[in-house]
Amino acid sequence: MSIKKGQDVELQIESTAYKGKGVAKLNGQAVFVSNTAPGDLIEARIIKKKKRLLEAKLLHIIEPSPLRIQPKCVHANVCGGCTWQHLPYSQQLVQKEQHVKSHIQRIAQLDPQITLPITPCDSDFYYRNKMEYSFSTRRWLTDEEIESDEYVDDSGFAAGLHAPGRFDKILNLKECHLQDPISFKILDHVRKYCLEHQIEAFDTFSKSGYMRHLMIRNAHHTDDLMVNIVTFTDDMNVMEPLSESILKEFPEVTTIVNNVNDLPNPTAIGRFEHIIYGPGTITDMIGQHTFKIDANAFFQTNTAQAEKLYSIAREFAELKPGDKIFDLYCGVGTLSLFMADAVKKVTGIELVDVAIENAKFNAIENGVKNCDFVLGDMKDTFNDPFIEQHGFPDCIITDPPRAGMHPDVVQKLCQMKVPRLVYVSCNPSTMARDLKILNENYSVDQVQPVDMFPQTYHIEALSRLTLRDSGTH
Repeated sequence: MSIKKGQDVELQIESTAYKGKGVAKLNGQAVFVSNTAPGDLIEARIIKKKKRLLEAKLLHIIEPSPLRIQPKCVHANVCGGCTWQHLPYSQQLVQKEQHVKSHIQRIAQLDPQITLPITPCDSDFYYRNKMEYSFSTRRWLTDEEIESDEYVDDSGFAAGLHAPGRFDKILNLKECHLQDPISFKILDHVRKYCLEHQIEAFDTFSKSGYMRHLMIRNAHHTDDLMVNIVTFTDDMNVMEPLSESILKEFPEVTTIVNNVNDLPNPTAIGRFEHIIYGPGTITDMIGQHTFKIDANAFFQTNTAQAEKLYSIAREFAELKPGDKIFDLYCGVGTLSLFMADAVKKVTGIELVDVAIENAKFNAIENGVKNCDFVLGDMKDTFNDPFIEQHGFPDCIITDPPRAGMHPDVVQKLCQMKVPRLVYVSCNPSTMARDLKILNENYSVDQVQPVDMFPQTYHIEALSRLTLRDSGTH
């Protein structure tokens, strides 16, 4: 029987897969359904047909899975911030560990038993040190409003998170449990203040209005708290009273920054910046090192879990006092600095010039003198002249973006035959792709999943690789 788009079907969810969607089987084909849990019996509508798979929208749950729980947040089923609040945290860990094992077996074609038990996060809520909220003149309608026979106005002032897949519609948040509770309280205060004082949200179509984003950063190891207000126009007559109201309501705030983005792009990074109150930065730590973090700087979003991740990377690297280390895709140098005290020299490579500037600054601020940071595109910079200049490494640590390493970089690592490799990944599927090739020259000894982002499907993983004896595979 041929399955048609728009057809309603009954499905038994068996497992989870890409982007946290539930997976069922229908006539031998995999069907992916969001907001479902293994064990759910559901009615769903087919919304996409592809050669090897189908996608369906959940209509209602006929019989809920015994695993299913009531989400903590009222927005859990529609917000893009969390995908798995309907699963207990213990079960989220089971699913994530299984995903990594599946990638190792299916993509890397390695024994999944090299995958160690997942490292959990101590806090499954309120773990983020940064949230970026958005403002819009259009709010996302609920399913009930959409299905209503009466006209529902979606215009007005909305403050919250983008609806999944929409750049123009904002889910008007009533609560959020990803950052310290003060984060949502500040958002709610700013929203009420704007409504009361008739301050307009930025309109993506007319390119007018004032409020674009509200970014809140809270340090893990200090009491520093930053409010970064991103606006479309530069208007101190609006900004100063708004900032005063925030400080009056929230004396815990240590700095307020105004980024002005008067360009059409949706980024929260302003073309220029005003420091309204305080130093304009917050200070936090990873390990024994201190970092000054400005409004637009990259910093690990889950500080406590980043320390666990880095500790595992350091353990996998088996560092010795005379070692030379290369840190590929080094970012702002946090991992390089974390390794520096145990080795002779660390050399980091990074494509983003601002990140390299931050890395050099961080090294100077922390009195670390054995780290060099080099600006360049990895596939062009990581070559023989570079190795001649900086010395042959005893260990290479690589922490590439979600797309994984460029094929030229993977081939270079195979040719180099470094004694030890540590692969840190925010996307285990692309890591597994690279491991399959590296396995020709290196033994993939262990894979360690680390949960950095509870309530979401995202999972980090580290691999420890050692050079194979010559002539063996």
